[in-house]
Amino acid sequence: SVSDTCSRQAAEDASGRNLQDLVQSVPSCRLAGTVSAYKIVPDEFEQIKGALVEWCDREELNLILTTGGTGFSPRDVTPEATRDVIEREAPGMAVAMLMGSLSITPLAMLSRPVCGIRGKTLIINLPGSKKASQECFQFVLPALSHAVDLLRDASVRVKAVHQEL
Repeated sequence: SVSDTCSRQAAEDASGRNLQDLVQSVPSCRLAGTVSAYKIVPDEFEQIKGALVEWCDREELNLILTTGGTGFSPRDVTPEATRDVIEREAPGMAVAMLMGSLSITPLAMLSRPVCGIRGKTLIINLPGSKKASQECFQFVLPALSHAVDLLRDASVRVKAVHQEL
């Protein structure tokens, strides 16, 4: 989670904790995942970037979900830090989140999510609110398992999905 107030322990990280619960409750046929790392960082470019690089390069996580720092506030720098870390963008995931969110509220157009790949890790920026981050997670969930399989070169599972289409 990216939040100045949560990093100072002045507020509870409802969005980050909720995402942990969501990931762990998804049926394994849709996303076989466990939460391997969790961290709250302030809205600081270098700290966000450092956490992402650590999780991609050292921890070799399959998927990183960030929450917060994607709005218009001058301190919202999560998309910029993410863009500095990724090697390839995954614009379809950001588009899916924006399209889904715009069907709920016109204020979604103020979100600036970046989704992309570093090595074999998929990084997805989610909004900071509990409700919006949960909705956006649900919008990209149908493709997450297949995306991770593609990045990890799980050819048997990739082939099975392609045959079902």
